Amino acid sequence: MSNFVFVIDTNKRPLNPVHPGLARLLLTQRKAAVFRHFPFTIILKTASAEITQPIQLKIDPGSKTTGIALLSNDAVIWGAELTHRGQAIKDSLASRRAIRRNRRHRKTRYRQPRFLNRTRKKGWLAPTLDHRVKTTLTWVNRLRKWAPITGISQELVRFDTQALMNPKISGTEYHRGELAGFEIKEYLLAKWGRKCAYCGVENTRLEIEHILASSKGGTNRVSNLTLACHDCNQKKGNDPIEKFLSKKPDVLRRILAASKLPLKDAAAVNSTRWALYQRLQETGLPLDLGTGGRTKFNRVKLGVQKRHYLDAACVGVVEKLSIKITKPLLITAKGWGTRRMCTTNKYGFPIRHRTKQKAFFGFQTGDIIRAILPTGKFAGTHVGRLTVRATGVFEMVTQVGKVSPVRAKYCLGVHRVDGYSYAA
Repeated sequence: MSNFVFVIDTNKRPLNPVHPGLARLLLTQRKAAVFRHFPFTIILKTASAEITQPIQLKIDPGSKTTGIALLSNDAVIWGAELTHRGQAIKDSLASRRAIRRNRRHRKTRYRQPRFLNRTRKKGWLAPTLDHRVKTTLTWVNRLRKWAPITGISQELVRFDTQALMNPKISGTEYHRGELAGFEIKEYLLAKWGRKCAYCGVENTRLEIEHILASSKGGTNRVSNLTLACHDCNQKKGNDPIEKFLSKKPDVLRRILAASKLPLKDAAAVNSTRWALYQRLQETGLPLDLGTGGRTKFNRVKLGVQKRHYLDAACVGVVEKLSIKITKPLLITAKGWGTRRMCTTNKYGFPIRHRTKQKAFFGFQTGDIIRAILPTGKFAGTHVGRLTVRATGVFEMVTQVGKVSPVRAKYCLGVHRVDGYSYAA
């Protein structure tokens, strides 16, 4: 079943989300109207004095995708998976740097070099990391407008780097209790792609494997650990990895290189989560915290499948969980376009200027529209994101591919561009 539907009254006061069937009934009886399509929200035509039930917002921040879940009385009633555009930002910054360097080399090659002409404020984050914090916070603020959220739960630390390097470190109480091993196992699953490092098999039970066997002097440091299926683990035994993979030199080089990787990825995720934690505190809502090991422990104990929004639902202390939905809203950050005044070729030279106007015939690139095409190859009804042109002959991208041409007179607006794309 899809997500519950957000409801606001005529004064835009958030009420409790309702079942899609009840929302459909309210729309049919004309007691409500569609307020927005993504996420689907209806607005009542009268004011309401209904007493709302508390709703907990749970967040599982990730490097590429952040899971979001809304819980009411231990039931998951709304979920979303927010995909960030960190790599796109990195590529754009690299392209801009190359173009600027090329231009300065052509125009100002004899200019004296600058030094220490830029300062960074306290708490500065790289643009790719800052983007994750801001987009997550954007959706927290949006959801607070449409649902009576009374508290927030955040997975603060995914990987405890000190405990990973030294599992016997004092003060890590959860490593000696019922959460023992969950932090390290979760890190190894993320590091090795949830598959056997030796044969690459997936969707099977994986065991923690010592690259250099303990009987040969191998330690329990995370740099000496990997994941292996039961057959590979038994077959390797305490043999040196060079002997075991003597006929697979490529696999040997990959494992040895990956085992020496530092914990910078874990540190980057942790720094992002701390920045998000500080921003969430500013909302004034009660904030509960949890670790990645606790999240996985809850998921295994409750028998919940691995999904980003379900991981979010398992953040913190969870005794029971009822999942009312099966289709979360898939949100992908697309940005608001570019501020470049000209388009460049692959060498960085300008080839055409951009128009100052962004909207044509009432539509803008990125709008989600419904096109009813009467004739042609793509005759029928299509819904997708629009790419506008000054001529009025547009293109649109749907879930099944590109549709072109789409004339402006056949377009009906569904959702104005807001920097994100949506899918069920």
